[in-house]
Amino acid sequence: MRPALPALLFGATCIALSPIFVRLSDVGPTVSAFWRVALAAPLLWLLWIVSSRPSLQGSKPLFLCAALAFTGDLVFWHWSIQYTSVANSTLLANLSSIFVTLVVWVLWRQRPTVLFLIGLGAALAGVLMLVRTSLDFSPTGLLGDALGVVTAMFYAWYILSVKGLRDRGATTLHLITVSTTLTAVFLFPLALVSGEVLFPAGVYGWAVLVGLAWVSQAAGQGLIAYSLAHLPAAFSSVGLLLQPVIAALIAWSLLGEPLAGLQIAGGAMVLFGIWLARRGSAA
Repeated sequence: MRPALPALLFGATCIALSPIFVRLSDVGPTVSAFWRVALAAPLLWLLWIVSSRPSLQGSKPLFLCAALAFTGDLVFWHWSIQYTSVANSTLLANLSSIFVTLVVWVLWRQRPTVLFLIGLGAALAGVLMLVRTSLDFSPTGLLGDALGVVTAMFYAWYILSVKGLRDRGATTLHLITVSTTLTAVFLFPLALVSGEVLFPAGVYGWAVLVGLAWVSQAAGQGLIAYSLAHLPAAFSSVGLLLQPVIAALIAWSLLGEPLAGLQIAGGAMVLFGIWLARRGSAA
């Protein structure tokens, strides 16, 4: 358990850096999403080759579902980061765990507990507070917040697809490697038709994209996946809630995005609601 705890914390920090890399990138949000996975895929395949190379397992349709879901997640999140604050975008994207339980409730009739419903109410109250602060952030803040909620829906789809693949025997490294590669394939035509500049201007631009791919995507996702396999679910859920907190603090210090009092209160309410919902989740 000891190596898994630092992996959880460091992985959450790596992923928290992703909106910072997106903001610092000199390419558009769709193109940065493409390079995020395209540059990470070779590194992940190299790691898979030098590992024990377990036999490939898992359902091909589920791999496609996971990749499609992750494609939507990245596109909508990267655009959300452009329109609203890093804090709001990251917090709203973390509503995915609530959407997972709601989907399970609707499709599999697994009724949520009272604790989940209380958590859902608290999270929604926090969302309203965050939306109110977006009116002061920029004229496009509300659009960014809406895109953050859509991001959470796509990530919930991704989580459910990953769960299905893990239940069918897919290993963590194989799962991340294949889904990342397929996501790059899906994002390539979107990047081409987006009208955005496809290549960064120089060494700085490439360094930002490599950081996004290797630090946030490969290292962050890999460390989180490793820690989740070795830590209790409840403990991991609380640890992962550090991600939006770290992202907000980094955005405050590096990007000059101050946190308003109502935004801090709303963020705390969202995190508390997510924590309660996860504790009371029947999924």
